[in-house]
Amino acid sequence: MTEGKIPLEKLDYIVFYEKPLVTFERLLETYLAYAPQGFRSFVNAMSAWLQEKLYLKTVLKKELAKLANCKTSQLPPLLFTEHHQSHAASAFFPSPFEQAAVLCFDGVGEWATTSLWLGNNNELTPQWEINFPHSLGLLYTAFTYYTGFKVNSGEYKLMGLAPYGEPKYVDLIFENLIDLKDDGTFRLNMKYFNYATGLTMTNKKFSQLFGAPPRKPENKLTQKQMNIAASIQKVTEEVVLKLANTAHQELGVNYLCLAGGVALNCVANGRILRESKFKDIWIQPAAGDAGGAIGAALAIWHQYLEKPRFGQVKSQPTLPSQEGKSEVKSYQQIKLDGMQGTYLGPQFSNEEINRYLDDIRVKYLVLDQEELVEKVAQIIAQGNVVGWFQGRMEFGPRALGHRSIIGDPRNEKMQSVMNLKIKYRESFRPFAPSVLAERVGDYFELDQPSPYMLLVAPVKEELRLPMTEEQKQLFGIEKLKVPRSKIPAITHVDYSARVQTVHPETNPRYYQLIKKFEKLTGCGVLVNTSFNVRGEPIVCTPEDAYRCFMRTEMDYLVMENYLLAKYEQPQWQKDQSWKTEFELD
Repeated sequence: MTEGKIPLEKLDYIVFYEKPLVTFERLLETYLAYAPQGFRSFVNAMSAWLQEKLYLKTVLKKELAKLANCKTSQLPPLLFTEHHQSHAASAFFPSPFEQAAVLCFDGVGEWATTSLWLGNNNELTPQWEINFPHSLGLLYTAFTYYTGFKVNSGEYKLMGLAPYGEPKYVDLIFENLIDLKDDGTFRLNMKYFNYATGLTMTNKKFSQLFGAPPRKPENKLTQKQMNIAASIQKVTEEVVLKLANTAHQELGVNYLCLAGGVALNCVANGRILRESKFKDIWIQPAAGDAGGAIGAALAIWHQYLEKPRFGQVKSQPTLPSQEGKSEVKSYQQIKLDGMQGTYLGPQFSNEEINRYLDDIRVKYLVLDQEELVEKVAQIIAQGNVVGWFQGRMEFGPRALGHRSIIGDPRNEKMQSVMNLKIKYRESFRPFAPSVLAERVGDYFELDQPSPYMLLVAPVKEELRLPMTEEQKQLFGIEKLKVPRSKIPAITHVDYSARVQTVHPETNPRYYQLIKKFEKLTGCGVLVNTSFNVRGEPIVCTPEDAYRCFMRTEMDYLVMENYLLAKYEQPQWQKDQSWKTEFELD
């Protein structure tokens, strides 16, 4: 409303991304199916539902009326889409495809946990679904819980931990926990899980199966947890790959769109791209429930109001090789997608930043864009870590060069420095590369854009560093001590990387910075991680950015055209209480 300068009451419709009464039905039926088990969790759930959630429509109207300072009768009509319909719409309608299969997999919506849809122009037709309690998302979350990470938050840690282990428990999982069919459909053995009836994800039978109780959060990670992570990751990849191939066989289309929390598993996405029968895939960058807001709005626009789609492309042409560079699919594919780089959040002008910096009386340098990127490229090449704050904030869980912390990928110490001294997080966590779009094929086994950091690809063979026989015998975190490539800071222990391609069409300043860094060093890649510390949200405002900069061991901060050096700043009050301000993820 603020951006569009439209009062809330002047909107045509307001839409919510799921149907609460259907979810309530699922809770009741689940309790009846498992009664008398789960009475405690049922009572807890009912308390919340009877007080607020069951009357969500009324609650929403009251809160929206307060926001708009109007009567509820003056509000536009309030509509509801189904949860997986929202996911499917968020994946297909912004995609560059005129026709595509759409796979959604998450924890649970109202009933659906996995669903297949056919997208065709402005139509989205459901094909089939797998229902609660049989959920690939909840299976992965159960292992997140068991390995000691936070439920509905730490799943990406489990994925990052997997390459340190061996998939020794795959057969155990398939024999006891999940019955997987050849077409990818599955059922879980609920005797091992507690999420349908209790207050935890797994039960004692699950712990007995793996020979130990769940790891306590923040306890030391052992090789066993790493092996378990590797095992459930492999199982997940097998399931999604089978489902993708079934979607292709049943619908006979060339393209695939993905959404739902499981679609953030970029390792599995990479396998779908490389091994499925689809020509190409597109993943909603805010694939989790946040993206449901976009999907709900698009579902109403295209399906309910029957509005046409614009900007679809039927094929993905290739650009000719330039200066010996590898051939990469045209950026037209991404240029015409509806997310436009997913830079949909707030932005702050140079004038606003100037006022804030003057108010807090700090030293800064003001540079034009050409001077700025030249100076920052030199700073990074000298081994410094830079907070990079520009333009509209990213929508979704990935920092994509607008709210990022950046560094030199050639620096062998960069990963440990960023993890331990800046992010204050576990040392095993990998960092992502931002690479010039036209040079992605020179560094990674990837021949297409990946602007949303949702594809994992192997580092090119010629960039890898051979390991000695002694190094090959290392296990677990010890693997971190061995540089894997000529760009070690972004190369994971399995020689992979979670790639972000950077394009001048959607992020011209960040692209120009990497270009300058390439001219200076010959390397067209930067380390990119989100501008925050562990447990905190990504910074949004100039105040957020400066505070995070001063609390950590970052060396420089860039906010639009303003450059700040840490050594020139006034002494920061070293109050450690901020580390407990947010719950750890």
